[in-house]
Amino acid sequence: MAPEITVWPVASSRDREAFVALPWRIYANDRAWVPPLRREVRRFIDPSAHPFYRHGAATTMLARRDGQVVGRILVSDDPRYNERHGTNTGAFGMFESIDEPTVAGALLDAAADWLRGRGRTTMLGPIEYSTNYTCGLLVEGFDTPPRLLMNHNPPYYRALIEGHGLRPVKELYAWWIDRAPDLRPWLARASRIASRGVRLRPIRKRNLPAEIERAKQIYNAAWYDNWGSVPMTDAEFDDLGRHLAEIADENLLIMAERDGQAIGFSLSLPDANEAFRAVGDGRLVRWGLPIGLVRLVIGLRRIRTFRYLALGVLPGFQGRGIAEAMVLRTLEVALEAGYTGCEMGWTLDDNTRVNRAIERVGADRYKTYLIYEQDLAG
Repeated sequence: MAPEITVWPVASSRDREAFVALPWRIYANDRAWVPPLRREVRRFIDPSAHPFYRHGAATTMLARRDGQVVGRILVSDDPRYNERHGTNTGAFGMFESIDEPTVAGALLDAAADWLRGRGRTTMLGPIEYSTNYTCGLLVEGFDTPPRLLMNHNPPYYRALIEGHGLRPVKELYAWWIDRAPDLRPWLARASRIASRGVRLRPIRKRNLPAEIERAKQIYNAAWYDNWGSVPMTDAEFDDLGRHLAEIADENLLIMAERDGQAIGFSLSLPDANEAFRAVGDGRLVRWGLPIGLVRLVIGLRRIRTFRYLALGVLPGFQGRGIAEAMVLRTLEVALEAGYTGCEMGWTLDDNTRVNRAIERVGADRYKTYLIYEQDLAG
């Protein structure tokens, strides 16, 4: 008889550490994987630290066989998402499993049961709390490392998830540009934008609270109609803004203004995953010494790529070339600063306007992610 697989919520500090540590086993032979900082993973799943738990509910679970941890999953319930979309949906994320369908099935069944207990009738994933955070199952582009706040997983995860009956409902794309684009076709349009009184300026860390507030209003309005979107709460946006400011390069943060009103913003960040890779085991302190921290600090100074994370314009100002002007400014500044590559995305598969604009600056689609859905009512 095969050993029984049990799935239980994380209930102790030992469980939590097992949840955090499992990926080092799953990705032991994956050269593309980037180890996260363990302290950041702990914080992300900590109900007392993460602002999602002020309005939503979530739990983390471990799968064990013969006492050994063989899988993990996060399952969450966001009432704001269901209110926004008129749905009755929950989500799973942070999915990790050894290559065995029985383990993956036990994890997904446990997540589904938890959501049914809360009255939910469908489950989406992988989504970590909401689409404002890391989401999507990688199905193309396994040979290159994940960039900041992007997922990476073994190729066999697709078979595990689809084999359990989940069906893909949305594709997400990531784009890569590692050559100097021909910016000349953009220059005339950017000049016209400036002549119409639109000013592009860097977002300044010294005025961070005010800048976050401006960006928050634009973000929630610009993304409102996107698939899977849910407005970030003040607490979530403030927390994310302060967190990302620790690694931000001010020259890659742009605010668009007209007559003193903030009407758009562009957010690009140095790819801190380059530095996280240098830490190795994800620990900043070992044997009482800040060995990992020193490696992290040195690594942060050597980052040569960045991720174009977000680009938004208020609805009343969209389609006027303001977004293109911010992209132009970002690429100009990045080239001058010596950055050698950029990931743009993710973007939705049906966002044709944005995808074509990205292609026009010379970017190649190099990664594809899927979001899955499961009917829980049957």
